[in-house]
Amino acid sequence: MAEKVSAEMVASILQVQVAVGDTVEPGQAVILLESMKMEIPVLTETGGKVTGISVEVGDVVQAGDLLVEIE
Repeated sequence: MAEKVSAEMVASILQVQVAVGDTVEPGQAVILLESMKMEIPVLTETGGKVTGISVEVGDVVQAGDLLVEIE
C-alpha cells in the first residue's frame, strides 16, 4: 500500500533527507520543514521504498501538499 507524505502546515523545505529509490523505516524523517524559525521533521507512518519526491529545498508548501510518495 502506498503512503503519501504531506505537509501539515505552511512551511519552507529546509532539507530533503531521502532520494527516490531509498528504503525508509516507519517513523523515519524524510523532509525537514522550517516554519517560524522552527525546524520540524516530517516522519513516515510506514516503511517502504521512496517512489517520488514532489519538492525541492527552498520550496514553500501549504498544508496538505504532497511531499514524498512511498510504496
